[in-house]
Formats: sequence, structure tokens, C-alpha cells
Amino acid sequence: MAASVFDSPLFAKLFPTGEMGRLFTDTAALRAMLLVEGALAKVQGKLGVIPEDSGAAIHRASLEIAIDPGAIATSTGQNGVPVPGLVDAFRKEMEAPEHSAYVHWGATSQDIIDTALMLRLRQALLLAEADIKTILKALAEHAAKYADQPMPARTYSQHATPTSWGAVVAAWGMPLLDALNELEQLRASSIWVSLSGAAGTSSALGTQANQTRADLAAALGLNNPMRSWHTDRTPILRIADWMSRVTTILGAMGQSLIGLSASGIQEVSLGGSGASSTMPQKQNPVAPSAIVALSSQVAGLRSCLHTAATHQHQRDGAAWFTEWMVLPQIMLSGAAALEHAKTLAAQVTPQTQQMETALGGHGLIHAEALSFALAEIMPRPDAQAMTKNLCRDTISADSDLPTVALAAYPALDPATFHPSDQMGQAPEQARAFAAAVKAL
Repeated sequence: MAASVFDSPLFAKLFPTGEMGRLFTDTAALRAMLLVEGALAKVQGKLGVIPEDSGAAIHRASLEIAIDPGAIATSTGQNGVPVPGLVDAFRKEMEAPEHSAYVHWGATSQDIIDTALMLRLRQALLLAEADIKTILKALAEHAAKYADQPMPARTYSQHATPTSWGAVVAAWGMPLLDALNELEQLRASSIWVSLSGAAGTSSALGTQANQTRADLAAALGLNNPMRSWHTDRTPILRIADWMSRVTTILGAMGQSLIGLSASGIQEVSLGGSGASSTMPQKQNPVAPSAIVALSSQVAGLRSCLHTAATHQHQRDGAAWFTEWMVLPQIMLSGAAALEHAKTLAAQVTPQTQQMETALGGHGLIHAEALSFALAEIMPRPDAQAMTKNLCRDTISADSDLPTVALAAYPALDPATFHPSDQMGQAPEQARAFAAAVKAL
């Protein structure tokens, strides 16, 4: 097995990361760093911090030159960061020493690495946003179509009261809708440019340091924090926490789909995948299981990332290195969960006959409704006690609760035992979710 499932050709289809996988590669990281170096030089040239023609030449070269990650591996190992090796290689490739001397003017490695990371995280959020909208659209179609389709709700994995398939789907979708609505504020509070020099004081950036940072933010389409955030990792945490929550939301959906597709229940069909090597009758819930596994991984990684956010002094190598190891795994775990969820949302099919059959059995799913119906003719505690007795009688007689209860209390309304009359607000919740998604 590869060190990471996301880098494994063998497991690439089990944990697919889609377009986001391309953002977390060495090539993508170096390309983003070169874009930052080029934009910085161009901005500094226009401000007169460096010669304008040098700034233009560096910017142009940053769009044309590619650096092989392997070529600067030794330098990265020696320096702990890739920027010194990248700058040296870039200057050599420029073959214009009169201009290349101004590359990386006044900046520090962390400025370049963090700003380049934000360029990739910005794109990652755009990809996640598109995936969530796709998932929500599919879930909303289910919610609208099956708002009134009764099925057993479950608490502690046991039948509780009737609900609807539309409401179940809406319960998966509403927190995703909340996460989608948070994105605008998340971007404003976290997608930041970094430019504050060696120790966060901007001392080598000159008197126009603040203007340089503002102009660099504008050039790259990032937000200007108007301060140094070298050791303030809360922007990273906010983005990672958002992706972690999305993955957790999808994990809950995956857990429920595993249960609903179990043998003897099979109230949903997941599509055609999940074959067993020896049991041809089986359709294993592969995609939901992968989502749950990804959610579990993210839960642990998130804790590690928060620990790594406690930087010492003005820069902390150990904490920073830990972030490099953990953050991509969180983002790619979220990407893979979203990929699976898109497929599931499009392919999952409710088995309505099985849902209705599951409401039957001894009819004990109507026990709550019966207890409240009886409470209209006797004190509530007595009604609850009587309902328990009737449930016991039903099981011992191998009968069903409606028959036993109506025989004991003929005045009861038979609608007490109709699932469609016992779903409460479930249909309305399903329709409200579908309407909210349609309004996006």
C-alpha cells in the first residue's frame, strides 16, 4: 500500500480526489510560488521599490519558467523550505542577472509559501463549492419527489416513529446548505495574502510595505489582512475546519446509507458497485464506507492540525512542517468524500416497497402515537404504561399493535396507525429544503 491512498494508483478510484488532487502536488505548489514571486516583483516595480523593467521581466518569466521539484529537493532538505532553492533555480533560468537580482525582494520564505498556499486553497474551496451544489441539487430532487414517502425513522438504529424519505434526505442536505452559505464569510476571513518579511515586521520591505502588501493582494485576488499572520494559523484552521465539517456531514450520510442498505433492510439501492469476491449475492456499500473512513481520518487530522497551530515565537519550523503534512490530507479527504457523495446522490434509489414493509411487522412503530391517543382518555403516565402493556401483548400474541389496541379501545381513531398521518413535519421539512436549494 502506498504511504497515502491519495497518491496510490491502486486506490485512486476508491478515494478519488477529482480536480482538487492536482492542487496538492509539488508541481502545483511551485507553480503557485512562482506566481506569487512574479506578482510581487510586478507590484514592487510599479511602486518603484525595484526597477519597473525588472519587475515586468520577473513577472513575465514567472509565467513561463517551470522548476522541477526534484531539482531543488537537496536545497529543500538543507534549508527546511523550498523557496531558497526555487529562487536560485528561477534566477538561473531567467538568464538575466540585471533583473533576476530583484526576485524575492524583501520577502521571506513564509510569505511566498503561505500566499501560494492560499491561491490553492481558494481554488480548492471553489471546487468544493461546485461539488456541494451538485450534491444539494440531487438531494433536493429526492426531497421534493419523496416528501410524503413514509419509512421508519431510527434512533439508536432501532425503529422509532414514521418519517419520510424526503425528510431523511433533507436532514443530510441542510447542514451542507449551511456550509455552502458560510463560504463568503470564510473567504473574507481566511483567504489572505502574506507579506511581512523575515520576522513579521516588514523591515526589509521599505516604507511602502503596507501598500506593497495591499497591491499584491489585489494582484492575486486575495484579501489583505493588514498585518502579519506568520504565527497566526487561524485562517488555515478556519478553512480546514470548514472542510472537516463538510466531511463529517457526508460521513453521517454514509453511515445512514450503510444501515439502510444492510441485508434484511435494503430500503435503498446504491447502484451497481460493491461486488464481493466470493459472495455473488452481495452488494457492499463501498462508497458510503469510503466516506465514513475519510470522515474518521479527518477527525484525527483536525486535532493534529490544531495542535500544530501553536507556533512558538515569530516562526516555528516544527509546527509549520506538521501543517504541511496534515492540511493536504484534510483537504483531499474532503475532496474524496465529495466525489463519492456526488455519485451517491445521483444514484441512490429508495426502495419504496421495502420502506413500507419495514413500517409493518408488529406495528410497534406506532407506539408513540398510540400513547398520545390514549392520553386523551386517561392520564399521560397511565397511557404510557398501557401502551407498553399493549406492545407486550402484541409480541406475545404474534399480532400487530393496531389490531390489539383497537380491540382493547374500539373508540380509537384508526388514523392513529396510518404512517402517512404520523410523520409530523417531515414532509414540510423535505419541501422546505428542496425550496431552499432551488433558491440558490
